[in-house]
Amino acid sequence: MSQSISAARVATLAGDFNRSPAYVGLASALRELIGDGRIGYGTRLPSERDLTAALGVSRTTVTRAYAVLRDSGYAEARHGSGTFTRLPGGATRAHDRALWPTDVSAGVIDLVCAATTAPPGIAAAYAEAAAALPAHLGNHGYYPAGMPDLQAAIAASYDERGLATSPDQIIVTVGALAASAVVGSALAGPRDRVLVESPTYPNAVQALRTGGGRIVTIPLDPEGWDLDAIGGVLAKRSPRLVHVMPDHHNPTGLVMADKERAAYARLLARHGATAVVDEAHHTIRLDGAPAQRPFASYAKDAVTVGSASKSVWGGLRLGWIRAPHGLVDRLTRARVGLDLGAPVFEQLVLTRLLTGDFDAVLDAHRLRLREQRDALIAALGKELPDWTFRKPAGGMALWCRLPHAGATALSVEAERHGVLLAPGPSFAPEGGLDRYLRLPFTVPVRDLEEAVRRIAAAWRVVTSAAPGSPSEPPRDRRTGVLVA
Repeated sequence: MSQSISAARVATLAGDFNRSPAYVGLASALRELIGDGRIGYGTRLPSERDLTAALGVSRTTVTRAYAVLRDSGYAEARHGSGTFTRLPGGATRAHDRALWPTDVSAGVIDLVCAATTAPPGIAAAYAEAAAALPAHLGNHGYYPAGMPDLQAAIAASYDERGLATSPDQIIVTVGALAASAVVGSALAGPRDRVLVESPTYPNAVQALRTGGGRIVTIPLDPEGWDLDAIGGVLAKRSPRLVHVMPDHHNPTGLVMADKERAAYARLLARHGATAVVDEAHHTIRLDGAPAQRPFASYAKDAVTVGSASKSVWGGLRLGWIRAPHGLVDRLTRARVGLDLGAPVFEQLVLTRLLTGDFDAVLDAHRLRLREQRDALIAALGKELPDWTFRKPAGGMALWCRLPHAGATALSVEAERHGVLLAPGPSFAPEGGLDRYLRLPFTVPVRDLEEAVRRIAAAWRVVTSAAPGSPSEPPRDRRTGVLVA
């Protein structure tokens, strides 16, 4: 079943488009919405009659706008079914490196990987863990659900946030992606749908496919979660799992308000879907705002995934699952099918961090990220003032909106200038978002400032040379004819 979008929603998204002539302005607005992913790939557009009424334009305007979309590769007509969105070249994620780490040559600045070096205090925790390790060498070292002391420490962290949790609800894994893979393997088989946002973290999408679940998407509005649209998708697609990142969403940086969490949880309960809550960034609050209540405090059957790799250090490859009691055995059995437990030494390290002065480690981590975020914002204001973004209250990256589509072309050109970038399509499971770019602020200030200078130079090349830039109307790729 294909996703559809109402005429009222299209009218809201299109806004006050250029009406001289109206059909060109409407077609341009719809192309941007489809390319950005705000109207998802494969979505059935409203009928011409309904959109005519919603926009207050003539039927001819909508008919001609839809024709322009079809001719330029942004829509297709299906006999007896209507007009559906598509993208030139298909639903591809071009130049996608966000799924794999890269080998970075000397002088190249890597802004693909959103991860920092270790904050102060980590070496001491490793030293303490090394001293404690001999006491554990006399047993087999397998802990499929995690070492009991670490399970208790993680459970206590949820208790402190107001979500009562017992140690036996915690399953320790080799990172958050391994945790997501366990959930996907246990709870979503080949006939089940898994709903994910677009944009979203692409590695999580891959992990949730482990059990064969079929991915369906819901566009994430730049201003936040459109609960009406989400409810419509839940009703039509009946997903088994719904992946949601309510805390410093990656890549957008959005934070879901408590009221939205409660409403979202009610929707999930109404439609029998289980939330997979990605909390990898929830500790990375940069502006002192109080933490929101855990999503699982509203959705009692939610499965929550956490990570030490973002809140501490990427080299500490530990994550965990917090599950309802009724799912623990099922998830543990699935976990054993993938591996038999996380390394003992790393578990000892994380236990010491969580039971020691963990706030001091987090404070140092946040301070550095805050300084780097502010430096990146200042550099963009100087070098690329026409780029727009929301200043994130936490997380590790800016989600930048470019003046026009071209993020993929920019990532190619930026590599020639010595910067590696992850363009918007890398975060769009079904394509689109080529007007967006994720810029992590996880490298030192001097590198960020140099990277922005190089990106600005690359952007000048792209905008001066690429078809479809402001200086030249877009052309049909096959015929070279200007597209209206």
